[in-house]
Amino acid sequence: MRISWKERGLEFAALGAWVLAAGAGAYLLINWMSGGGPSAKVTRFPALVVAGHPLAGTAGLVIWIAYLVTGRAAYAWLAFAALLVVTVQGFMLLTRWLVGRGGRHGRHARGADQDFPAAAVAVHGTLAVTTFVLVFFSAIEVTRA
Repeated sequence: MRISWKERGLEFAALGAWVLAAGAGAYLLINWMSGGGPSAKVTRFPALVVAGHPLAGTAGLVIWIAYLVTGRAAYAWLAFAALLVVTVQGFMLLTRWLVGRGGRHGRHARGADQDFPAAAVAVHGTLAVTTFVLVFFSAIEVTRA
């Protein structure tokens, strides 16, 4: 049994949160690149994580859109799996950024990543958590249907 378009508010809320989180993430990536990005002499952000985080997020978003078009539960769970990868990478980036902002560990963090506006990081993180929860509950719901 497929969920009707009228009953898909949760899925479209997840899409909206995901798109907004991607926009905030793009802002952070542009900020990082304009401040020196990977060419900074010392950075705490591994290039593979910096590149992998937006790539996995974008791939997951594409899979989520495929789920919205087809209604197939497998796509919902695959998008959630991509979000798990994105979440781990995002948590790595966040903790490294937090450690580098001050305190005795601040001396290790001298790169473009230190110029991130805290508000933008908070918005991106909040939208990401919201997306994670909405996609998870949507995947559970479509599996039950």
